[in-house]
Formats: sequence, C-alpha cells, structure tokens
Amino acid sequence: MRSYDFAPLYRATVGFDRIADLMDRALTSDVAQPTYPPYNIEKTAENAYRISIAVAGFTPDELAVEVKDGALHVGARKAADESDRTYLHRGIATRAFERRFALADHVRVTGASHEHGMLHIDLVRETPEALKPRRIEIAAGSPAPKAIDAVETPVEA
Repeated sequence: MRSYDFAPLYRATVGFDRIADLMDRALTSDVAQPTYPPYNIEKTAENAYRISIAVAGFTPDELAVEVKDGALHVGARKAADESDRTYLHRGIATRAFERRFALADHVRVTGASHEHGMLHIDLVRETPEALKPRRIEIAAGSPAPKAIDAVETPVEA
C-alpha cells in the first residue's frame, strides 16, 4: 500500500485541516475497519440523511448515541446474561460495539429511533445564512468614492 505525505497540504492551505485529517485517517488506517454491526447510510431528502444500524438483541436502554468533536458515536453494552439458558446455537451477536461516523460541517442529528431491531439516526445539513448564495445588485453608473475624515492629533514639541 502506498503512503501519502500531507505535510505540503498543511503548510499551503488555511482552514482545511479537517479535510486533510479525514483524508489522512482514511488512507493510513492500518487496522481493518470492523464490520459489526452492519449499517446503511441513505439520503432521504436534499439535505437529510438516515443511518440505520442493525442492533438485534439490544434494547434502547443498552444503546448510546452522542455527538462530540464533529463525530457521531454509537455504542452498545449488553448487560451480563445471568439466566441459566443453554444454547445449542448462538447466532445473534450481542457483543459490545462502538461505531464512529465523521460528520461534515453544519450536519446535526435530529433524532434517533429503535424499532424492529434497527436503530435509525436522522441527520440534517443546515447551511447557515452567511454561507448561502446571495444575489448582488449591480448599480448603474460609477459609484462615488466615500470620503474619509482625517482626524488631526496635536503634535507636542
């Protein structure tokens, strides 16, 4: 596998640290990404998304969803099974897990629901007014230069 050096990107740009960090993490991850539990990410509207995670065997009390440091953290801890059950086959995995999803700027979590063994997390991208495109009116003729008032300060001898 080829290794990329992003040092020139850091010293030649300002404000793109998060993008460079994301690319660096994606390209230099030596450890294989866990595949448990399986999940889907779908686009439900122009600026809306849904992450669906298969969490069969977990109750809503055993699941945790939180947003911190620009990432969505989803985790689960199963309480110790103290029953005297004897399994002939145990195929439903209820092991503890933690999944992280990097969130883009201006994406926020609007809610989470648990139904039929699936955890659904809804997200929405909200672009601030300052970043939305705006139309600039073009004035006819040349604009008059603004006068600058000079303030005189007394000079002491």
